[in-house]
Amino acid sequence: MKKILNYLFEHKSFSREAAKDILINISKGVFNDSELAAFMTVYLMRSITINELLGFRDALLELCVPVNLNGYNVLDIVGTGGDAKNTFNISTLSCFVVAGAGGKVAKHGNYGVSSISGASNLMELVGYKFKADEGKLKTELEESGLCFLHAPLFHPALRHVAGVRRQLGVRTFFNMLGPLVNPALAQHQLIGVYSLEMARVYNYLFQQTDKQFVIVHSLDGYDEISLTADTKIITNKGERDWTPEQLGKRKVHPEDIYGGNSVEEAAKIFMKILKGEGTWAQNSVVFANAAMGLHSLGNYNTYDDAFNAAVASLESGNAYKAFKKLIELQ
Repeated sequence: MKKILNYLFEHKSFSREAAKDILINISKGVFNDSELAAFMTVYLMRSITINELLGFRDALLELCVPVNLNGYNVLDIVGTGGDAKNTFNISTLSCFVVAGAGGKVAKHGNYGVSSISGASNLMELVGYKFKADEGKLKTELEESGLCFLHAPLFHPALRHVAGVRRQLGVRTFFNMLGPLVNPALAQHQLIGVYSLEMARVYNYLFQQTDKQFVIVHSLDGYDEISLTADTKIITNKGERDWTPEQLGKRKVHPEDIYGGNSVEEAAKIFMKILKGEGTWAQNSVVFANAAMGLHSLGNYNTYDDAFNAAVASLESGNAYKAFKKLIELQ
C-alpha cells in the first residue's frame, strides 16, 4: 500500500487494469484498516478518473456473486448517497410504488455510511431477510414485484471495507461504485447522484452500455428528485432541466423530506408513507421518483402517464400490498 499511496501523492492516476488489481487485493484482505482508510481518503481529496472507476467496477463484477432473474426486465432505483441531506428513504419507497404499478424491481442496496438509514438498514428493520438464494429472490420478484440485493452478500470485496467506511462516516468512491455493480445486471436504472461532475461521469459510463438509464441530480445537491429545486435529468437520449412543478406538480421544502434521527424513526416515516398516510410533499417526491423509474421501463408514452400510474399505485394500496407480500415471503 505504501507504494500505491506514494504514487497517488504524486498526483498520478492508475490505469484501468492497475485499479482492478488494487481492488482485487482489497477483496483478498491484503491491506489493513489503516491502509484502506488512507487509500479511500486520497479520493476525497481528488476526483477519481474514469479509468480508475472502470477498473474498480471490473474487479467488483468479476468477484460478484451473480443473480439470474429469468430474463425479467428489471429496474434498479438507487442513489449514490453522500449528499449529507438525510432525506427519508425515497428510492426504496419509489421501488415499492413501481412494483405496485406492475414493474419489476431488483433493488441493490447497503447499510448507510454517510446517512442515518441506508436501504439495508431500513429493509432489515421492517422484516426483510437478506439472502443470495437465486430461487428465493426469483419468487420474491414474481410474487411481489421486488427483490432486494444486499450488496455485501454479492460483493465479497465490500466486506473488507465496511468497517472502515462506517468509521470514516463520509462518502468514498465506493458510493460511486454501488449503482454500477447491481448483481442482477439490471437493464434499467434510475441513478441519483450528488454532483453534476458525477452525473457526467455516469453518463459517459452508461453510454458505453446497452442499458436504459436515467441519471438525476437536484441542482441544490440532492442525489434524487427532491422537488426542492430544478433537477438535471440525463438519459440515453440527452439531458434537460426539469422544474419541481413539471416533475411533482409542486415545489417542496427541505424540512418536508427530512428522514429522522434514527433508523427506527426512518422506518416509521417509510411505513406511514407506504400506507398512504404521508404528507402531500412526501408523496409528491415519491411519485416523481417512481414515475421517472416507470417511464424508463418504456411502458408509458409520457412522463405524466407514468406519474399517474405512480399515484394510482400508492393511493390504491397496491404499493403497500407489494411490500406486505414481500415480507410474507421471508
